[in-house]
Amino acid sequence: MHGKTVLITGSTAGIGKETARALVARGAHVILVGRDPRRAEAAAEELARGTGRAEAMTADVFGLRGLRDLAARVRERGGRLDALVNNAGANTDRRRLTADGVETMFAAHVLAPYTLTRELLPLLRGGGRVVNVTGGIPGAPIELDNLQAEKRFMGWTFSQYNHTKTMLMAMSHRMAERLREHDVAVNVVYPGHGDTPMNRQVAMSAFPYVYRPLAPLVRLIAPLAFGDLAKPARSSVHLAASAEVAGVSGAYFGQNLRHRPWPRTVLDERVRDAVWDLCEKLSA
Repeated sequence: MHGKTVLITGSTAGIGKETARALVARGAHVILVGRDPRRAEAAAEELARGTGRAEAMTADVFGLRGLRDLAARVRERGGRLDALVNNAGANTDRRRLTADGVETMFAAHVLAPYTLTRELLPLLRGGGRVVNVTGGIPGAPIELDNLQAEKRFMGWTFSQYNHTKTMLMAMSHRMAERLREHDVAVNVVYPGHGDTPMNRQVAMSAFPYVYRPLAPLVRLIAPLAFGDLAKPARSSVHLAASAEVAGVSGAYFGQNLRHRPWPRTVLDERVRDAVWDLCEKLSA
């Protein structure tokens, strides 16, 4: 990774920061993106110590204006972008809209990776890699009449968080097809669970009803069972840096760094069309 540049959203803490740490250790120059300037600068300073291979950029990647401004600044700094890791996430306990009028988790998990990748495409062409990070419990059917939680936000086993993480997979599958002609690889990784700041702040009401009785126990054991964030970061690092996956695109990798089958709903062309068309409409 020496001489290569990687941009990671949501990288001032948690799995994103550990992904950045591992890539800096491999010799990459990493652009850390966060919403809080002080946290972003502190994270970059920490990771750059002794190497100078990290820098911070501040952006609200949940909004179109913030995404486009970030992309403009990255283009202005010059040079190519060898990998883009779309890692930023959100988990709200009720339906909330961004300033663009988009449901927040759809904006964070689907529209942001779609928009930022397209905005940075000129820098990624010719061998760049896009790594989209899913999470939660993805794979349940995508509800075509409920993409932005218009009809339901939470159910006994349904949550908009898991719903949007599955939609990210559908969007990524289609994006891999579209960007193949530009020689840009697009893959999805599942990192597994981590005791991250975002997870620690999730309200009980953000859990589907059937899982709420287990939530206190999960929170109790999480620091011990999932405290080593280097482990869930491995899948993103692998897809961004490993020579083993050079030329691989349109694939889904698990936390064991191996291929996993796409969920059936992701393989439904109607679903991919619906998610892609909504992204195009919202980003226009």
